Amino acid sequence: MVHGFMGGSAQWAGDVVALADTCDVIALDLPGFGANCDLDPINTIGGFADWVIEELDGRGVDSFDLLGHSMGGMIVQEVVRKIPHRVRKLVLYATGAQGVLPGRFETIAQSKIRTKQDGPNATAHRIAATWFLKREDAKGYANCADIAARSGIEAILAGLDAMQEWSGVGNLAAIKSETLVIWGDRDRTYAWEQTALLWQTIPHAHLAVVPACAHAVHLEKPTLFSMLLSDFLLQTNKREMPSRT
Repeated sequence: MVHGFMGGSAQWAGDVVALADTCDVIALDLPGFGANCDLDPINTIGGFADWVIEELDGRGVDSFDLLGHSMGGMIVQEVVRKIPHRVRKLVLYATGAQGVLPGRFETIAQSKIRTKQDGPNATAHRIAATWFLKREDAKGYANCADIAARSGIEAILAGLDAMQEWSGVGNLAAIKSETLVIWGDRDRTYAWEQTALLWQTIPHAHLAVVPACAHAVHLEKPTLFSMLLSDFLLQTNKREMPSRT
């Protein structure tokens, strides 16, 4: 499980518990974020992907299912591009194939300016609020804001640079792993067009649109999110997936 921009492994706590009976779950903290906020930040999506691969290699993990949320979804697209033979199933959650996000609640350039003006703590709380349909009133907001607040200004700016310079559009059709695309229909960061591009271009892609959720489906509707993951990871291998034409 690869978290997104200003996220961390702690945000997956409930999902790890839900999957632990049937899967060995590895929830990573990217350099500069979460429990690894003391590590030097990385400023390219490809660099993050290399770090993820090295981390899995160091743990002796050869073949695995892979989930990426938001910026983490960009990172896992790069992982599967680099080592396609090792990725069994892929989950692209609240993400897209473009680092510059059309329809985002604010442009990446605006985020950079506001981060420098407001500082990392205020930025963490402001950005975390956009992840939830109920914003600051959401049940999971405070915990996500606390995780986001661990990120220093260097990591925040590096993450924004990484997204701004990346596009994976040209690689989507080459993804061979069976893929689940998950999207909350009120996501303020990723518009439907980006979700549809993933679903319609990746050859073996399923789509789950979750109503009345924003960017944090796993916290807004955790039971439904866990059911979607379990069904895809544990059961769809028994079905035949038709080729998309």
